[in-house]
Amino acid sequence: MNPRTAKNIHRHELIGLNIEVIKSTDKQLVGIQGCVVDETNHMLVVELINTNSTTDTKQHLSIPKNNCTFRFQLPNKELVDIDGCVLDSRSENRIKNIIRKRW
Repeated sequence: MNPRTAKNIHRHELIGLNIEVIKSTDKQLVGIQGCVVDETNHMLVVELINTNSTTDTKQHLSIPKNNCTFRFQLPNKELVDIDGCVLDSRSENRIKNIIRKRW
């Protein structure tokens, strides 16, 4: 499989990528940063790290895909902005739908 790039990120697994919410209809979500740990049909589960306390505590937050624009950091440190509407389905379905549209 091809490496993740800005052009094909929507066809790859998002788990493990660093993410930031840069735009959302819910203003409380804007600015949230973390690592994607799970993906469902309409949500991304992001692991936030709270370094404000004496011990690092990890917290999981579910963020709706459809209402947000995300900034992903690829393994090569490139930043990619993606509208959540493009991602609003299961990862395995996103790949199948794109391949079917080509034929």
